[in-house]
Amino acid sequence: MAKHPDDRGLFPGALEIMILKSLRLTPMHGYALVKHIKQVSDNLLQVEEGSLYPALQRMLRDGLLQSEEGISAKGRPTRIYSVTEEGLHHLEREVQSFEKMFAGITRVLAFDKA
Repeated sequence: MAKHPDDRGLFPGALEIMILKSLRLTPMHGYALVKHIKQVSDNLLQVEEGSLYPALQRMLRDGLLQSEEGISAKGRPTRIYSVTEEGLHHLEREVQSFEKMFAGITRVLAFDKA
């Protein structure tokens, strides 16, 4: 499927921030995370499962997440992810970094030299 010209990839770390922020609210399985991010962003962000699951595995390996076996709403076995204490600290650092970057970009976009 061809990408729409307005579609942009996420900046590095954006997916991690969204995963950590979402799981901070409540533990979820992967598909629920995809739906949650899509819904909360008012369909502006589409996380592909092909990007999500490798990110979840990396975050588990890095100690930012933990998981346990669970059952989906359809009665299927699934993995439920939740944020660790290290994940919460990482989220705080990443949000602060993003806010600084966003402030800088906003200033550049607002600069209008006559």
